[in-house]
Amino acid sequence: MSSLNKVMLIGNLGRDPEIRYTPDGSPVANFSLATSENWTDKSGSRQEHTEWHTIVAWNRLADLCKKYLSKGRQVYIEGRIRTREWNDREGNKRRTTEVIATQMVLLGTRTQSADAGTQPVDTATRTDSEQDNSFEDIGITDSDIPF
Repeated sequence: MSSLNKVMLIGNLGRDPEIRYTPDGSPVANFSLATSENWTDKSGSRQEHTEWHTIVAWNRLADLCKKYLSKGRQVYIEGRIRTREWNDREGNKRRTTEVIATQMVLLGTRTQSADAGTQPVDTATRTDSEQDNSFEDIGITDSDIPF
């Protein structure tokens, strides 16, 4: 049987996306996403736990994240978990677990989008085989965009 590595998150951005470029010019966006759960414990006290996720988006999806996402914005992220290791400047072995985003959907109302200084967009998807194509290359024109 094959395996499955899929993550689906709905949360709020903890910071604006930071974009960098690889030596070959490919954009990479990094940002944090907070997901929270609430419950009532046995004593009747309301409890909350917030989990912070590191999100990484590549190529066209990275550009879209930089353009449309901002701190506090609610978003749906779909992707896969990846853990990587490296040695820091002092030679210590470091390890981090990230979500490699393959799909992003903006959530919230248009008012929230305006408050965040962004324009709403419905979805953005990137597959592993996708190159950095413009919307025109996939048949989307300005008249297809609802805003």
